[in-house]
Amino acid sequence: MKSLKIGVFGAGHFGRFHALKLRGAARASLAGLHDPDPARAALVSGEAGCPALTAEALLAESDAVIIATPTLHHASLAERALQAGRHVFVEKPITATLAEADGLIALAVAQRRVLMVGQIERHSAAIRTLREHLGGRRLMALEATRVAPFRPRSLDVSVVLDLMIHDLDLILSLIPSPLVEVRAVGGAVMTGLPDWAVAQLRFANGAQAQVTASRVAVGLERKLRALGPEGEMRVDFLARSLEFLAPDGGTAVENMPGWSLARRNWTDHDSLEAEQSAFIAAILDGVPHEADGGQGRAALDAALRVEAALG
Repeated sequence: MKSLKIGVFGAGHFGRFHALKLRGAARASLAGLHDPDPARAALVSGEAGCPALTAEALLAESDAVIIATPTLHHASLAERALQAGRHVFVEKPITATLAEADGLIALAVAQRRVLMVGQIERHSAAIRTLREHLGGRRLMALEATRVAPFRPRSLDVSVVLDLMIHDLDLILSLIPSPLVEVRAVGGAVMTGLPDWAVAQLRFANGAQAQVTASRVAVGLERKLRALGPEGEMRVDFLARSLEFLAPDGGTAVENMPGWSLARRNWTDHDSLEAEQSAFIAAILDGVPHEADGGQGRAALDAALRVEAALG
């Protein structure tokens, strides 16, 4: 069975993680990495046990590439790789603009190559557990919170494209209706871009969502609340717990005859490994993958609408 040779563009925070994870990947090997900073490239290539190559040499040595560079360079690098006939995995956000995203999607189709976007939450144990228990529930209101203390990374984009985009992507996948209105407020604290934001979304079917994201918070918090006619579901991602109030099974609820409260927990797995495995399977086996170019574009569109609402 063919083993893919995968190259990594970018030796920063996520590029390093991708390179190290590829060392033990099934059905794939690390062809090398490229970073414009020679010292950083040498450091990470030494850790990963692979050569630090020029961009041209990395493309020549690779069947597929992972692009983990600042967002500004996503479009040009991905276009170059696709034109060279390589499959492409690009970290979120897919590109800086919708026009760039549309160009990459069209080029991937023309070249018949896989274009996958790094929305790692789609491969987490938490989201898989959530989807297993949603069933056919009709969700009409969602509240998502994703906040963390300040860390000096991913500062080339706002908190919307850094953190909030994960929850925007999740909400778009849970509410099967067009997004018709976005309102938002936010502000800069440590950078020249919004470091916190609160967005209100309204959908064509009447569903609404509120999303809070901050990278200048006092502490970590990651929660999701989903409500609808079938009851309430609450997820605490840090506590690895899911609770749902519904008219079936579970523990009876005082003063609510016929309703019950159920609790579930999950064991985390390596989401990055699962994401890379999905990319490899998409190439070698033709297995459809959730986080494709179209999904990446939809998440980017929502994020850019939030940024526009911030003014």
